[in-house]
This record gives sequence, C-alpha cells and structure tokens, in this order.
Amino acid sequence: MKLGRDGWTGLACLAGSLVLFGFTLGLRDNPLVPIGPGFYPRIVLGITALLSGWVLAQSFWHAARPGKGGENYRLVGIVFAVFFLYVGALPFLGFRISTLLFMAGLQSILEPPRGAKGWLIVGATALITTVVSYFLFEHYLQVLLPRGRWTDF
Repeated sequence: MKLGRDGWTGLACLAGSLVLFGFTLGLRDNPLVPIGPGFYPRIVLGITALLSGWVLAQSFWHAARPGKGGENYRLVGIVFAVFFLYVGALPFLGFRISTLLFMAGLQSILEPPRGAKGWLIVGATALITTVVSYFLFEHYLQVLLPRGRWTDF
C-alpha cells in the first residue's frame, strides 16, 4: 500500500516525536522538585506521537481521495499568517486580548459565521477558550503569561 502526503507527514512527526521523547528520558530530576524538567515535554511529545500515529493509521485505512489541494494550501498559509499576527500582538496587547482576537479571527476565517447566531457562537467560543486557557496556565500551572505594553492587561 502506498503512503500519501498525510501518511508521510504522520510518519515523520511520529519518528521526530519519539526521538525527542527519548531525549527527555536522559534529563535528570531534581530531588527537591516534584515534577522534573522532562514532565511537560513528555506529555506534549506523547500526545504528538499518538496523534501522528493516528494520522498514519488513517492514511492506511482510507484510500487517497482527490480534493481541493490548492484551497487547502492557501488556507494553511492564511492560518500561519494569523498565528504570526497573534504572536506579534502578544507583547503589545497581552495574552488575554490577543488570544480572544486570535480565536475569534481564526474561527471566522476557517468557517465564516452565518447570521447573528453564528457570530454569537464565535464570540462565546473565543471568550470561553480565552478564560479557560488563562486560568489553566496562570493559576493552575502558574505560568506567567504576557501582559500587554499598550494595555497592561
């Protein structure tokens, strides 16, 4: 069976995440700290390996279907551009405002809302995602998130 683009991408990501996961096993733990330096990278790399394996398995299970390749590439470029705008806005607007705008903007680009109900769903999803991620990182994980130079928020 021949691997398509998705299959090769899944295989490459799976191999890369497993290699990097192996490197985290060599990190020494500090006996004074309950969570070692490899804890969070192992979680991220483990999830990446699982998802990459899923993509690889999907490429075996489903035959290659012709699709709108040009449209997908254009959309990927737009998503990267929006992400880079988000990263660039973080120091100026801060995490909360930038994330709210990023989530609302990206949802609107990926699937433009239809009518007032669609915009309400976009706004609610962006607000809930921003609030949950802020409290998860700032209060639970105690990660200091960027405050905006322009907003101090």
